[in-house]
Amino acid sequence: MADALVSPSVGGTMWAVSAVVAAYSVHRLNREDNTAKIPLMGVMGAFVFAAQMINFSIPGTGSSGHLGGGLILASILGPYAAFLVMASVLLVQCLFFADGGLLAYGCNLFNMGFLSCMVAYPFLFKPLAGGNPATWTKGRITLASIVAAVIGLQLGAFGVVVETEASGVTALPFGQFALLMQPIHLAIGVVEGLATAAVILFVRNMQPGVFQPFLKTRSSRPGKLVIVLALIAALIGGVFSWYAASDPDGLEWAMAKTSMMEELPAPETDTHHRMAVIQEETAFLPDYSFASGSTEPTPAMERAGTSLSGLLGAGIVFVLIVLGGWATSRFRHGKSSV
Repeated sequence: MADALVSPSVGGTMWAVSAVVAAYSVHRLNREDNTAKIPLMGVMGAFVFAAQMINFSIPGTGSSGHLGGGLILASILGPYAAFLVMASVLLVQCLFFADGGLLAYGCNLFNMGFLSCMVAYPFLFKPLAGGNPATWTKGRITLASIVAAVIGLQLGAFGVVVETEASGVTALPFGQFALLMQPIHLAIGVVEGLATAAVILFVRNMQPGVFQPFLKTRSSRPGKLVIVLALIAALIGGVFSWYAASDPDGLEWAMAKTSMMEELPAPETDTHHRMAVIQEETAFLPDYSFASGSTEPTPAMERAGTSLSGLLGAGIVFVLIVLGGWATSRFRHGKSSV
């Protein structure tokens, strides 16, 4: 969501809600007291950042979709670690690439993180796949992934509509906006589910123990998996991102169809202005490309900007998560030794 959809009151409320969920997630992870998961969290964040750069066309609509990644993260890391990883991915996108509004950050984290990691995963994926990962079959994983992804995205899409309506800063009619948002995200959800199943099966084949509770043993440390996923993330962000569909994503498409405008102007409030200024100062590669100024970028420049964005963004996400995880771990150990 862009800040143009969100009022300061709704944006502030959702910031607070998401902050509470993040604090609780940190608390739950601290109870696990296991640093073996930190590198995997970092590389999964890098992987999801890169994967979100790949937009795929939805035939017959003029729209496109991209993976959310919350369900992938939750299935491999657990819901609490997954939520914090998603928070890091969205924060890096927002601050350094101007992707998603800063005021709307809490909304985006709730819609893409909480609803997938804390709702779709425990209440849909786990019951359908089975409580014990050792009993998961290819069919159950695929069914659980599709159902959980579809419903998770439906909830997230409806969350966007509700937050927009509650904000009251646009002229988007609630009913028409919802009738466009829900079907387009149904199609995106099916693709997300298939991709989620593919990633889960790949990870399980490479290192089945990742899906079991992390133990403080050498065999439980996912070193090989971390390296392979890091290479895949670099390949996706550095090369495959060149071939992303150029059609507007589901939200942008629904907004344009509802408002008959390509882009909605942001409300002229002090809060919106301050948030825009912050993003202008921090976003060194807005829209994942070099700032072109008055000249039209060449295809080579566009590809170079996309590759740099994918590699740098994935790297920043990895470093942010790993440093944050280790800092939290050291703080916890320091308190326990007092």
